[in-house]
Amino acid sequence: MSNSYIHAEGLCFSYRDNDGKEEHPALKGVSVDIYEGEYVAVLGHNGSGKSTFAKLLNMILEPTGGTLVVGGMELTGKELTDDELLQLRRNVGMVFQNPDNQLVATIVEEDVAFGPENLGVPQPELRKRVEDAIAAVGMTSYAHHEPHRLSGGQKQRIAIAGIIAMMPKCIIFDESTAMLDPNGRKEVLDTIRLLNRDYGITVINITHYMNEAAEADRIIVMNDGLVLMEGTPDEVFAKREELVAVGLEVPQCAALIHELRRRGVLLEGTGISTPEACVELLQRALKART
Repeated sequence: MSNSYIHAEGLCFSYRDNDGKEEHPALKGVSVDIYEGEYVAVLGHNGSGKSTFAKLLNMILEPTGGTLVVGGMELTGKELTDDELLQLRRNVGMVFQNPDNQLVATIVEEDVAFGPENLGVPQPELRKRVEDAIAAVGMTSYAHHEPHRLSGGQKQRIAIAGIIAMMPKCIIFDESTAMLDPNGRKEVLDTIRLLNRDYGITVINITHYMNEAAEADRIIVMNDGLVLMEGTPDEVFAKREELVAVGLEVPQCAALIHELRRRGVLLEGTGISTPEACVELLQRALKART
């Protein structure tokens, strides 16, 4: 499709031993497209290749084979110039698991300014970007606070603001809620939805939380360095047995629907990925019996 922002075809990557002799393939021929403005969740057990895939998208790692095009820029088969690498990382931001690893300043607004300042963004545009980014994650009242005194969820939102201030077209969240409590996780997920819905930013959320994945437009499931399946949340979570076979599960609401159907309860419909959709299925079934 013409609006594909990320195009991977036969994408490969291998890690090498410390002595550089033995290769350990992490990606074995990944072919996938991610489109502008899409919200995609990437699932897979540890070692499936999902984080490796993410790190190739802004050249933290370099592909060892296949084709990778990001934002119209071919990343394979040539040596990127410093300007091309800078442009890529300006357009593809990354938020990691531990926000403390991304916070570099002693004041929130200084931390958010760090990225765009290093990109050479001049005043007063820099000031506006910082203010807008902090507002976008709902942290304006904390602009002059010390980041290390914030909660985990608040720290992660500040890390996200630092990426937003660089005005990327795509943001990758690599297990960004894994270290957070439920409240912090909700704060970050609300921010992710806002960035995608209100700002049109392409979002890739690498996660092991099924309920998070259920909120995406599309899910890509990886296993053993390959794409196992992809589709809408309802399409993917309808394949519970295939997911369980590779060490994954489905959201609790979807598991309930699967179990009721296994026991012979007639539930007509395909919406199983969210509690609201499952409630609707159950209500229809109850009405049909009265």
